[in-house]
Amino acid sequence: MSVIVTDTGFQPDDWTGGYVSPEDLPPDDAPPSPLAVALPSDAHPEALAGQLDRIAMIRVDFPGPADGRGFTIARRLRLMGFRGRLRAGGHVIADQYAMACRAGFDEVEIPDALAARQPEDQWLFRANWRDHDYQARLRLDPDATTPYTQR
Repeated sequence: MSVIVTDTGFQPDDWTGGYVSPEDLPPDDAPPSPLAVALPSDAHPEALAGQLDRIAMIRVDFPGPADGRGFTIARRLRLMGFRGRLRAGGHVIADQYAMACRAGFDEVEIPDALAARQPEDQWLFRANWRDHDYQARLRLDPDATTPYTQR
């Protein structure tokens, strides 16, 4: 089982449609249905160009907490115009949650064992990432002439 993490905390997974690989996307003339794609961490998002409008969700795999390629994939997908649900899945830890949100992820899917080791309060502590990133602190101080951390 797994837990979905959002800015509001832990949620059950509500996606029941399964996932397809980019190579197994149905043809353009297939009957429309909610479609979710599972992207491995070594995928090239450009392979989905021209098809993003028919994809409801993309799940990007994180094979380990030290593998940050998924952040780049998320950013590229958003820059390509993807407006659907973007999910980070796998080995994402609470300390990486703010970065995942900044990269464009809407949610993070974690295994139950990780949710037990890093409970909801640790993820919620990082959920206010928009208010407490270093750029926001600089914007709040109009007289800042040096980076906030050097004052």
